[in-house]
Amino acid sequence: MIISAPIPPVVPAGRMAEAEQPVLTLPGGWELRPWQPGDAGALLAASQDPAIRLWNRLVVNSAAEAVERIERMHQRWQAELSAIWAIARPGGEAAGLIGWGDIDLAGGSAELFYWLLPAARGAGVAVEATERVSRWALDELGLHRLRLCHSVTNTASCRVADRAGYTLEGTMRSALLHADGWHDQHLHALIQTRAVPSGSCRVAEGLPGC
Repeated sequence: MIISAPIPPVVPAGRMAEAEQPVLTLPGGWELRPWQPGDAGALLAASQDPAIRLWNRLVVNSAAEAVERIERMHQRWQAELSAIWAIARPGGEAAGLIGWGDIDLAGGSAELFYWLLPAARGAGVAVEATERVSRWALDELGLHRLRLCHSVTNTASCRVADRAGYTLEGTMRSALLHADGWHDQHLHALIQTRAVPSGSCRVAEGLPGC
C-alpha cells in the first residue's frame, strides 16, 4: 500500500497576517499604499464614475459605507483573503485601486483587479501597478499562478495584461454578469516559472475584443 505524502502549501499560512501591508513604489512617481479612512471620498467617486462602473461591480452609496469597505480591506489582509492597495501620489489621496482577490495561499494563486480615476488615466499607471503587484505576489509573497480576467470588449484591460507580461490563455464563455448582461471573459495568466512573455491579445487569432 502506497501512502502519498501530503502536498505542502505553496505559501505557508500566516505570511500575510504576520506582516504589515507594504508600500510599493512605481517608476512614474506613484505609489501603492494601504487604503486609509481619508480615501473614502475617492472610493465613493469611483462608484459613481461611468468608466469604472462599466467594468466593475463597485457599489458605494455613502462616505460612511466607503469607510466600512476600507476597514474590510484591512480585515481581509489579516484573514489572508485579499491584498488591496490605493494608487496615489506620495502624500496624496487615492486615485485608483489595485489588488489581489481570491487569494489561495495553499494553492499558490490569486486574481488581479484594478480601476483608475481620471487623474491616474492615460500615463501607463495601470501597467506599472500591475507589474509591481505581480512581482510582489510572485517574488515576495511566493504565489505560483496569477490570473487577470476581463470582458472581451474591454480592450484597454487586454492591453494592460499584454504589456504587463500576462499570457492570454483563452476565453471563458458567459463568465461575468455586467449591467448590460453576460460577458465572455479573456483569461490571462502569469506564472512563477515563466521568464519571457509568450502570446498576447495581439497575436491570438479569432479572439474578439483585441
